[in-house]
Amino acid sequence: MTDTAKDPAVNAGKGSFEAYDARPWLKFYADSAPSDLDALPYTSFGDMVRRASREHAAQPAFTTCLPTGTTGTLSFAEVDRLSDAFAAYLRFELGLDKGDRVAIQSPNCLAYPVFLFGAAKAGCVIVNINPLYTVPEIDHALNDSGARLLLVINMFADKLPEVVPESRVEHVLVHSVAEFFPPLRRFIVQTVQKLKKMVPPANMAVTPLAQAIRAGERRIAAGDDVTTLEVGADDLLALQYTGGTTGRSKGAMLTHRNLLSNIQQSYNNLKEALPDERTAMTALPMYHIFALGVSGVFFSLGGHNVLIPSPRPVANLKPAFAKYDIRFFSGVNTLFNGLLAEDWFREAPPTNLAITIGGGTAVQNATARRWEEVVGHPIYQAYGLTETSPGVTSNPLNGPVKTGSIGIPYAGTYCRIVDEQDNPVPVGEPGELIVKGPQVMAGYWNRPDATEESMHNGWFHTGDIARMDEDGFFYIVDRKKDMVNVSGFNVYPNEVEDVIARHPGVREVGVVGVPDDETGEAVQAYVVKADDSVTEEAIREHCRQSLTGYKIPKRVIFREAIPLTPVGKVLRKDLRAEALRELGQD
Repeated sequence: MTDTAKDPAVNAGKGSFEAYDARPWLKFYADSAPSDLDALPYTSFGDMVRRASREHAAQPAFTTCLPTGTTGTLSFAEVDRLSDAFAAYLRFELGLDKGDRVAIQSPNCLAYPVFLFGAAKAGCVIVNINPLYTVPEIDHALNDSGARLLLVINMFADKLPEVVPESRVEHVLVHSVAEFFPPLRRFIVQTVQKLKKMVPPANMAVTPLAQAIRAGERRIAAGDDVTTLEVGADDLLALQYTGGTTGRSKGAMLTHRNLLSNIQQSYNNLKEALPDERTAMTALPMYHIFALGVSGVFFSLGGHNVLIPSPRPVANLKPAFAKYDIRFFSGVNTLFNGLLAEDWFREAPPTNLAITIGGGTAVQNATARRWEEVVGHPIYQAYGLTETSPGVTSNPLNGPVKTGSIGIPYAGTYCRIVDEQDNPVPVGEPGELIVKGPQVMAGYWNRPDATEESMHNGWFHTGDIARMDEDGFFYIVDRKKDMVNVSGFNVYPNEVEDVIARHPGVREVGVVGVPDDETGEAVQAYVVKADDSVTEEAIREHCRQSLTGYKIPKRVIFREAIPLTPVGKVLRKDLRAEALRELGQD
């Protein structure tokens, strides 16, 4: 970091760190929202669960709503009791120690909070694994984390014989998507799944989750007390593996303090706008940090969280919107786009929605405008990362919503925009976004090299190119690694994608840079049509209205689908790999 204190140009202008350390965004905080976090109200994540459960004991905490409309619900008291039993099973029945890693591979369902909260109470470290992962991807997560236990949804149990013997996993549990449903409903769901051959044989010894819960309950009845387990705020809570959009995923080490701080920060931003009816829909997967964080926030507030096992197809959300008065909805650009393409959603939108939060990746301006036209209120764009538990910024719910902005930093969070040498750039200019705050991870698991590369003097380097305006609102320009260099000019794929997405004949779009003999790199767009009559030249002509020549895609490729992460981020690395294969450069 260079010393800018003696540079008169910096001191006179807006390029010094003072421009960022002054935190111009504070003027948009609600009167009751502190600029920094006070002492956390909880000693651990498990402490938060117990306190919220006592305060809201009889209220519904989680509901799983299946595509058929069949539901199962757990109250706060039931979640607390079942997670206590699971904690007792881990510590007293299996003899796992504080700090031992336990993995879960499951879609959203009632088993998820029972596992999550029980592991947290036991002091174990949660490892979330995408249930759709391939065998090599599961191998990586299990072996890198050293997980000793795995809970897996029964629909994917056929992968177990390939992954478990190669790992340190000693105990395998299985559960159903209808786990903890009323007996008759559970029987019907499981019978239908069996008839449709949706549940393959595990072909190895496994323990049903219900059996593990009963064993834990017996331990508690015999006098084993999980409330006396010593778990502190600085203990490790989760190894949250990065999405792997740019390479091999790394395990971000998140402590109890990290998650609890972000819950408090999120609450500070939400509290002025929260309705009395606090029913939230979680359609994004809880194994992703965005949905995991949102569910924690609403549990702490006594909210009712409606879980959608899979948002694909988006018609899976229809029964939940019909059955419940959804007031809070979190999503990503592809999910918003998908809903807006559905007749049933446009014709009868959820007009009682009070808050819609967009995250995971940038919500395109065209999508945000259509959402506000249909639903009647804006998408409040937020920004976060796996490494920040996840929230960093959000548009203030009681202040201005700036189109295209990711908003202002949360309480206790500092953000700066810097150049390649970590020097501050002038306000309004693009540079790398760096972050400091109580929600920032402890580092990468088993990766001191990656930790050292991304963490400098307590600041986390996000790898995102952003800018800050004079009000302290931030704007993501693009991923640093995704930037395209065309004849020496920088092109940001997000900008090109946003322009193409405004074409009425476009459903989805992904943009990457590909090698080019003339310009070094060229812009290449992949498009999913909403109108079969759309042509490549029509897309390029549309771009000419808004983009300078070197930013216009040299080639537009139409596809049936674009590769996405589970939360809807375009997998640009997959598109680039495909392009390189076509060029014979893989």
